[in-house]
Amino acid sequence: MLQKQEEEAELALLSHDDSESTLTDLDDHDHHDLEANRKDALPEKTPEPEYQTPTTLKFLWLTAYFGFSMGITIYNKVILGSFKAPWLLTCLHTSFSALGTFIMLKRGYFKLSKLGRKEHLILVAFSVLFTSNIAMSNLSLSLVSLAFFQIIRNTVPLFTVLIYRIWFSRSYATATYLSLIPIVAGAGMCTAGDYHYSVIGLAVTIGGVVLAAVKTVTTNRLMTGSLALPSMELLFRMSPLAAVQSLIFGIIAGEIPIFIDAMTERTQNGALFPTLLTAALLLGNGLLAFFLNVASFNTNKIAGALTITVCGNLKQAITLALGIVLFGDFSVNVLNGLGIFLVLAGCAFFSKSELDSKRRAAK
Repeated sequence: MLQKQEEEAELALLSHDDSESTLTDLDDHDHHDLEANRKDALPEKTPEPEYQTPTTLKFLWLTAYFGFSMGITIYNKVILGSFKAPWLLTCLHTSFSALGTFIMLKRGYFKLSKLGRKEHLILVAFSVLFTSNIAMSNLSLSLVSLAFFQIIRNTVPLFTVLIYRIWFSRSYATATYLSLIPIVAGAGMCTAGDYHYSVIGLAVTIGGVVLAAVKTVTTNRLMTGSLALPSMELLFRMSPLAAVQSLIFGIIAGEIPIFIDAMTERTQNGALFPTLLTAALLLGNGLLAFFLNVASFNTNKIAGALTITVCGNLKQAITLALGIVLFGDFSVNVLNGLGIFLVLAGCAFFSKSELDSKRRAAK
């Protein structure tokens, strides 16, 4: 009995020592945490996704995106210039994207994630954002002149930066901010022309620009944020919804009769070949749009939303230059020429700044 009491006393003493040791360890841990929370000892922030992507891969996707974007612009101008049904054309593009990604899914290029009701509602909202962006663009063009629409549209990179700053507390390097000045100003010089607008037209156009920036940032966040969907899965899930919505908008806008009348004119006097040729050209346009969407979603994910919007301004300057050289559409003046130069110089400055940011993030 006495031996048992001695053993219990010894255990109690050991337990007391362990408690003191634990408390001492906790005190040391708390002291260590306080030291670790000093400003000079905080862990480094995880680099943004676009700064973790190999430069070569990013360049390849940017080249593909820019090439397909320019290709479909020229395709639409040269071949489909008389196709006056933008909603039906959007329906065609998104339908081909849905079909193309479905084939890729069946061939094992990507797998579907398990999504809950909340995630599905987010994707439905995203598809509405996609089609609303097109609707706002079309409405803006009906209220203001093309030159005014383009010069306001060139400010999308600025709104993209603001969205990241306000909603995601993200900042860019000072050089990146400075590079946007010649990019936006130069693109405005490229589109200088007759500016006609009303107060309502101005409000709608600015609203459309904000919506375009929101759509681009949202696309990026769906692929790099908490949901982290693969780019092809996002395109696969969004395309059918956008196709149906575009078709509904097309019906409301009265584009079905316009399309039928255009096709009827081509079949008059038994002209079957022009009809088949038109169908083939539309199919080719849909296929090219699918490749563009694949490149666009992948580029947005690995290069970032801001880079995509900068590419939009660069595309506008290059389109103007090609229009002058190849099609003779424009008579270039000093202001246009200076605008093209500023955009190109700004894009070069932007690229260098982003490469420097990537190097700093890698250290």
